[in-house]
Amino acid sequence: QVQVVESGGGLVQPGGSLRLSCAASGIIFSLYAMAWYRQAPGKQRELVATITRGGTTNYVDSVKGRFTISRDNAKNTMYLQMNSLKPEDTAVYYCNVGGLGFVYWGQGTQVTVSS
Repeated sequence: QVQVVESGGGLVQPGGSLRLSCAASGIIFSLYAMAWYRQAPGKQRELVATITRGGTTNYVDSVKGRFTISRDNAKNTMYLQMNSLKPEDTAVYYCNVGGLGFVYWGQGTQVTVSS
């Protein structure tokens, strides 16, 4: 019984910060790569950031220098620290967990950047 749950979304002003969390259960967390996706209204789901089992990270160009993905295997949790937020960052953010031939998705958490 695998559970992947995002949290930490909300409403922030442009230039503000949020930290999203993704907690996974029912898997050996350290064996999986992780990613954050987002989907804005009327747009396709977009890959935002990835982190490998070894901690190597990658980011879509639009968030480089502003977002940081990290993981804490002891807590079975992945994070996305989002700084200098822009209105175009507004989207539902989804946690993705992949490995061992399986892919799991969280339910999504809403991030709204608006004044």
